[in-house]
Amino acid sequence: MATNSGQATAGRVTARERLLAAADELFYNEGVHTVGIDRVIEHAGVAKASLYNTFGSKDELIHAYLKSRQDRIAGYIQIAVDAADTPREKVLAVFDGQIAAYAESGYQGCAFYRASAESRPGDRIDLTARDYRAWVRGLFVDLAERLGAPDPELLATQLHMIYDGNGAATRNDRGPGSNAVAKATAAVLLDAALAHA
Repeated sequence: MATNSGQATAGRVTARERLLAAADELFYNEGVHTVGIDRVIEHAGVAKASLYNTFGSKDELIHAYLKSRQDRIAGYIQIAVDAADTPREKVLAVFDGQIAAYAESGYQGCAFYRASAESRPGDRIDLTARDYRAWVRGLFVDLAERLGAPDPELLATQLHMIYDGNGAATRNDRGPGSNAVAKATAAVLLDAALAHA
């Protein structure tokens, strides 16, 4: 009897999960300020009180939506980096993880850029988008240090710009072809950095 109850609980989708799934779909496709909170609640099929009891406000729901996007992207990138053998290959693998995450989400542009374009400097949404950018930059700094680059911060900044460009090209060119160019460009940067090590 306890096992059946446990299985039922494990199979039940919580109000939080339903709200996040609805937010992920609606906010990503239509915009964080375009979509009203009532629409998210209706799409999730939960009581209005569920949103406020779970997240407290729309801004906190947007924050949770963006953080869940970051976690998914980070997961794809970590899998790609872990599968690579050398420090150089690990840096280049970031771009493979980036494209794998985009493919999974039906990529229509960076969720963080889109949300921050609708935000005010310093508000909760803007800070969440900045946290994501800091995470990407920090990842590149860490990998550049492991690579033995003489100036990991500079190399990380350059790689981050390629990462940004890869995302924009994937969105605007409607395909993953930019990834090969991004990786080739990153490889040139890595070789140049190591030549001065």
